[in-house]
Amino acid sequence: QVQLAESGGGLVQAGGSLRLSCAASRGTFVRFAMAWFRQAPGKEREFVAAISWSSGTSYADSVKGRFTISRDNLKNTMYLQMNNLKPEDTAIYYCAADPLNSGSRYDSQNKYPLWGQGTQVTVFS
Repeated sequence: QVQLAESGGGLVQAGGSLRLSCAASRGTFVRFAMAWFRQAPGKEREFVAAISWSSGTSYADSVKGRFTISRDNLKNTMYLQMNNLKPEDTAIYYCAADPLNSGSRYDSQNKYPLWGQGTQVTVFS
């Protein structure tokens, strides 16, 4: 079964940038729908961005214009470029995959049966 592993998190000052990566192993994700979610302390996990197998993208309003999701199918890797980071972006970021391209909403956690372990992003002012 495909496994997902995030990397690239860290500590950054407000206004800075980070690029998260999500690498898939034990298989290829070329046909998978993929997404990023995040969970801040004391809050529920929320949708950040999604990318279809054909590279169509969708974003949460809170990150639109600042974050960019992309994928490199040759490298089996998905990315989240995060610019102009704000303290409210502080969270654990998770990548998720839907191998079967189910009909569920792209911003619903239920769509994605595969998850990584998460990577911490901390933004200080």
